Amino acid sequence: MQILTVVAPVFGTNCYVVVADDGTCVVVDAGAGVAGPVRDAVTGRGLRCVAVLATHGHVDHTWDAAELSEAFDVPVYVHAADAYRLDDPFGTLGLGASHDPGGPLAQALTAAGARPESYRRPERVETFGGAAGEGGRSADVVLALGGVRVVARHAPGHTQGSTLYLLGAAPEAVDGAPAARAGNAGTARAAAGAGGAGSAAAGGGDLVALTGDVLFAGTIGRTDLPGGDGAVMAATLRDVVAALPPHTVVLPGHGPSSRVATELVGNPYLAR
Repeated sequence: MQILTVVAPVFGTNCYVVVADDGTCVVVDAGAGVAGPVRDAVTGRGLRCVAVLATHGHVDHTWDAAELSEAFDVPVYVHAADAYRLDDPFGTLGLGASHDPGGPLAQALTAAGARPESYRRPERVETFGGAAGEGGRSADVVLALGGVRVVARHAPGHTQGSTLYLLGAAPEAVDGAPAARAGNAGTARAAAGAGGAGSAAAGGGDLVALTGDVLFAGTIGRTDLPGGDGAVMAATLRDVVAALPPHTVVLPGHGPSSRVATELVGNPYLAR
């Protein structure tokens, strides 16, 4: 497996292209301004994109999802609890139906050459995650997407539908519990490059977690935006993130990569 990274010009969102040995790939977190570099990376390497995934529904992770979904004729996958955000990206951030053109999000979009009013909801959206179970979280779902096998693990707190995408192990090997199925990786180190795709080969047997805005190197995502919940995030960090194997590679939605073991020691929200 290989993981390519494109850093979006809006809020530095990390967009990952996960490539299987058979040449199929999935795009995770299509932030504003990544569509061109992602298309170039996919077509230039002769890959076949089979899906676009969102770790959560915030617009800095989904702005180019519609464009890539159409370009590759593939669905966009998001947890059911965050699907509503795709309909109203500004309103669900508490910015109202008529967003403030002078606000930081609108300014960042404009600076990157995107008109805030030009957002489009993806036409093909597939949701996963059913009724909440223990701890308010839905059960794991295995997404079999071409040669890419992803375990989607509900991790609410930053948003209601925030999800970790786990690569490199069967769900039984991750936590001993079976997972539902819908529709293989190893160690990866993100190589960031704004405006282009960095590349990192994956090998060995390490688990890889694409954590979105749940966990960053040294910190965590905000919980003060609409749909965020500090108490729920604390439970997610304790019961979901800290329960991952220590050698798990963390590829976050913003910033550099890390490992769970490093975060358990140095991240003030996880340190024991």
